[in-house]
Amino acid sequence: MILLTGATGSTGSRLLERLLEAGESVRCLVREPRRLGPRRVDVQITMGDLRELSDPFLLRQAMRGVDTVIHLAASKRDQPPYRVEELNGLATVRLVEAAERAGAGRFVYFSALNASPVQRTRFFRSKWTGEQAVRTSPLETTIFRPSVVFDESDPWVHLVRRLSFLPVVPVAGDGRSRYQPIWADDAARAVMAALKAGGGGTFDLAGPETMTYADISDLVASLAGRPRPLWRVPLPLVHLGLEALHGIFGEAVFATWQEAELMQVSMTSDVGTAHAESLGVNPLSMTEVLAGKASAHPRSHGRADPG
Repeated sequence: MILLTGATGSTGSRLLERLLEAGESVRCLVREPRRLGPRRVDVQITMGDLRELSDPFLLRQAMRGVDTVIHLAASKRDQPPYRVEELNGLATVRLVEAAERAGAGRFVYFSALNASPVQRTRFFRSKWTGEQAVRTSPLETTIFRPSVVFDESDPWVHLVRRLSFLPVVPVAGDGRSRYQPIWADDAARAVMAALKAGGGGTFDLAGPETMTYADISDLVASLAGRPRPLWRVPLPLVHLGLEALHGIFGEAVFATWQEAELMQVSMTSDVGTAHAESLGVNPLSMTEVLAGKASAHPRSHGRADPG
């Protein structure tokens, strides 16, 4: 039995499809089962989310009969009264400890490229906390450290498309932070390959293009058919504006300062696509995927696609 968190996210939903197609028994930890779509009848469901992993009863229920945990779920913002440190870092610690108590054999974790204890943002520091808990566990552990993970309909891409209706597309700060975006489907295929290979390890997940925040905004607007000049908004003004919107709309606000600050941190890997390729995955570029060329692209090389 596999316990999967984050099954309704961009990577998790694609991974769930592949796990079920491979005949795996999957239990999903979710708050809203309807978001699983038609697949909700094909999985076991434990009701809950990151905010509730302090509940020992929930953890025992989630871990019953589980031999592998795949922990993809994370939060980029506080969910009052819970902070990202608890939602990402402490929740991962609790999940690892519960897996050890339950006798699971393997733990797979999605961290983030450049997560460290001295990063400027609390999100990256919380991811580092979770990564250390996984790394020091006696379980067989696999850590993925992705750059920006995207798909055709993720919230960031959707937001930039909407902003492209304006005369200019706003970019928080100077837009120089650098990324190697990886498609959610390629990330899911990498997880499947690692599960099949076994043995654990740490893998950077990076796509073939190195792009700045400004480059990505320009690409999305152009492919939407609305190329626009970019307006680099000074960070103090972004901070004031988002804090004001948060005061008006609360947690329903489209973005928070925490999330905007993430776009000031580069997420690149010195090994580029090498780790993904070692798992038999040839990552597609963001340009290819968003331009609709994914279906015509050779899906892998080297090892057969394990999905």
